[in-house]
Amino acid sequence: MDFLMSGLAACGACVFTNPLEVVKTRMQLQGELQAPGTYQRHYRNVFHAFITIGKVDGLAALQKGLAPALLYQFLMNGIRLGTYGLAEAGGYLHTAEGTHSPARSAAAGAMAGVMGAYLGSPIYMALTEIGQKHGLVGLWRGALGGLPRVIVGSSTQLCTFSSTKDLLSQWEIFPPQSWKLALVAAMMSGIAVVLAMAPFDVACTRLYNQPTDAQGKGLMYRGILDALLQTARTEGIFGMYKGIGASYFRLGPHTILSLFFWDQLRSLYYTDTK
Repeated sequence: MDFLMSGLAACGACVFTNPLEVVKTRMQLQGELQAPGTYQRHYRNVFHAFITIGKVDGLAALQKGLAPALLYQFLMNGIRLGTYGLAEAGGYLHTAEGTHSPARSAAAGAMAGVMGAYLGSPIYMALTEIGQKHGLVGLWRGALGGLPRVIVGSSTQLCTFSSTKDLLSQWEIFPPQSWKLALVAAMMSGIAVVLAMAPFDVACTRLYNQPTDAQGKGLMYRGILDALLQTARTEGIFGMYKGIGASYFRLGPHTILSLFFWDQLRSLYYTDTK
């Protein structure tokens, strides 16, 4: 049941945030490996990109890839949040004294993220390269390269969420089962995960979208580290945070909504089954 509730929560959030995923991906690919000022900027910022895509490609383009996005979110976050929920319910996130352990929370989040990401990698390929043809090698291309992004993102997100909830509960700012407690914790998690994940997200997007040879081997980057180094060398440190506005508007609300829905669904389920 934990896996089902986790997948449904992520899908509910995805319906609202998928247009921002489209905007984020296009902004991250804009001026790829070109020095600042040497290429035409089609999108000046997240709002301009949103309007431009809707005006030029039509409003339907903003929901491009929604079907694989829903499948990816259900599979990836169903496994990730479901696994983390089981670890939390089993008491593995607390010390022998019963206090919450950020280190254990981060480790559990990272391991759960790796499991979800590896199984969801082919769906993510369909999402980022919708309409292109790939063989079996192509479907799994970047699966290992995307793991650092997932480890950083998942551990940061879930550790911040759990730690903030625990801290606010200790301060007695909100009642233990209050929806406000979950909402504030999810908002803090959204900010933390965007700041931590942005460079890896840019590199992963480019890694997945690069052209390949007949064997499915990338022609531009050898892996996630090579993508990070090439981006930093050519575009500077700001190139690694390209599209961070779109990333926040996408990952921020998605993190808030998915964690909030997940927390509330679990609270309702465990309340009703007692």
